Amino acid sequence: MFRHCVMFKWADDASDEAKAAVAAGLDELAKMDCVGSFKHGADAGLRDDNYDYVAVADFDSIAAYRTYATDPGHLEMIANVIRPAISSRVAVQYHYDG
Repeated sequence: MFRHCVMFKWADDASDEAKAAVAAGLDELAKMDCVGSFKHGADAGLRDDNYDYVAVADFDSIAAYRTYATDPGHLEMIANVIRPAISSRVAVQYHYDG
């Protein structure tokens, strides 16, 4: 199995509507055939230095992840919905037994 984790910090001027649009867009990405499990949500707020939002997606293979990562709809959502709402992003991908 292959997992992709991405975390966002909201831009100072990100509206509640922009944040909701990110969540709605992630819900749509979760429906892609190449995606296994897909979870996302806001940070619990236990530490000030945490990122604000996380998405975790599981794939059967690196090839499935690459299909997701290069999908035109995914790239459009990043450009038009996510990027305008965030100030920074970090990600990691890794293999796991599952």
